[in-house]
Amino acid sequence: MNASTALIAAVDVCYHDHGATAAAILFADWADDHALAQHLCHIPQVAEYQPGQFYRRELRCVLAILKQLPQQPSLIVIDGHVWLRPSEPGLGWHLHEATGIPVIGVAKTSFDQSPHAAHVFRGESMKPLFVTAIGIDQQDSARHIESMHGAFRLPTLMKVVDHLCRSGAPAVPPDNPPT
Repeated sequence: MNASTALIAAVDVCYHDHGATAAAILFADWADDHALAQHLCHIPQVAEYQPGQFYRRELRCVLAILKQLPQQPSLIVIDGHVWLRPSEPGLGWHLHEATGIPVIGVAKTSFDQSPHAAHVFRGESMKPLFVTAIGIDQQDSARHIESMHGAFRLPTLMKVVDHLCRSGAPAVPPDNPPT
């Protein structure tokens, strides 16, 4: 990876017992169908879930995986909300405050109907993704998510990072089967 290449990081966290696995993938272009790199971080202890305060549990995990990246990404995509309501920050806002990096939140479920979010319909799905952003224009963010590779509601690379954190092991690219 060239250190001068601006990279986008997609991150996700999966919880198990008292710990968690955080994953990040790096890619260079919204239309990419594969990650340039995959990273995992196992966190042995996480805070208890608090309704409406999810960032208190997840932020530490996301920051831990970001520290393992070989270079700082130019933008971070999270599985979640940047804004819960127009004046109520979510995980993405707190992540932006901690890093200074623009954040796009891609949520599969609405928060309080999410009227402030851009509703992005992908593929033939009748269910939108709820896109919010900080440090980058929200409508541009929605267009980026809409343009991501994949024929289904959830973009290919968002599925990859979700699978990575759930499985706890890097995916084997389809053109490199295990030997």
